[in-house]
Amino acid sequence: MTEKRKITVNGEEFEVDIQFDNGKWDVSVDGKSYQVEMDQEPSRSHRKKRDSNRGGGPSSGLISSAIPGKIVSVLVSEGDIVEAGGVVVVLEAMKMQNEIKTSIDGRVKKIMCKPGERIEANVPLMEISDSKKEGE
Repeated sequence: MTEKRKITVNGEEFEVDIQFDNGKWDVSVDGKSYQVEMDQEPSRSHRKKRDSNRGGGPSSGLISSAIPGKIVSVLVSEGDIVEAGGVVVVLEAMKMQNEIKTSIDGRVKKIMCKPGERIEANVPLMEISDSKKEGE
C-alpha cells in the first residue's frame, strides 16, 4: 500500500509516495521513482496509537513526539508548573492536531521548540524537572 508523506531534504520540503516492498522503499517524488534501502526493516508499529510523551520512559522529564510534524503552539513557558497529563504542546501531523502531554508533575526546565517549527519524531521538545526528585 502506497502512503503519501511530507519529507524534508536539505531544508527543502517534498510530498512523496512511499511503499515498502521486498525489503526496500519505493519512493516517488515529482514523477521520478527511487529505491531506498535501510540497514534495518521499518517498524510497523507506527500504525498503532503511541503515547506522545515518549522522551525516556514514564517518569522521564523529556517530552517528545512519536510522530514528525509542525509545532502549532507551545502552551507553557520555562518555569511553569505542570501536572502529569497536562497538554504542553500542540503538533500538526497529517492535517490533524495532536496534543502532547507531560507524564510527570514538575516545572518546565527548558523548551526546545517554537510555533511554526517542523520537527522530526522522537526529538526532545522540552524538559520537565520532576517535582518528586526536586524535593530530595
